[in-house]
Amino acid sequence: MSRHFLFLLGSSRPGGNTELLARRAAEQLPAEVEQRWLSLAEHPLPEFEDLRHDSDHVRPTEGSTALLLDATLAATDIVIASPLYWYSVSAPTKRYLDHWSGWLRTPGVDFKATLAGRNLWGVTALAHEEQEVAAPLTGTLNNSAAYLGMRFGGVLLGNGSKPGDVLHDTEALARAKTFFARTPPLARFPYDG
Repeated sequence: MSRHFLFLLGSSRPGGNTELLARRAAEQLPAEVEQRWLSLAEHPLPEFEDLRHDSDHVRPTEGSTALLLDATLAATDIVIASPLYWYSVSAPTKRYLDHWSGWLRTPGVDFKATLAGRNLWGVTALAHEEQEVAAPLTGTLNNSAAYLGMRFGGVLLGNGSKPGDVLHDTEALARAKTFFARTPPLARFPYDG
């Protein structure tokens, strides 16, 4: 299967530091690797409704929900590019991940089996110098990948608050050059050792 990267931009600011860092990393991908970029702000999802004890979810056929489901299923590599908002993913990113719960229960989608073995990556910009504060964001992505049997490539972290700040983070830009170059390991829950 040829690789198809889906970049999901979770910022409320177009062209923000997280997106700039993700685009720097994507520049390193081989030309034959397909890239699709979708902004969750431009394709807003409705609030997630948990129907698991009431009825099955219906496969969406139009709008942002159908677009994002189909793009997710088509991707070999999903890149969550979310700024660090209150020490975790942004609200649009969290809503997207919440919809995974419904897609797991949508007849005919086979969401978990389809995503098993595929790659999940993260990119984030944070205003703190101490990167440890991004641990909740990293945990959210790692554990989501582990639940679905996906591989997890980790999170490319960059420092930046004002627009364009991340372009001065030489260490992050250096990491971006090789971020997608490796095959990620299967994600594991922390308690799996």
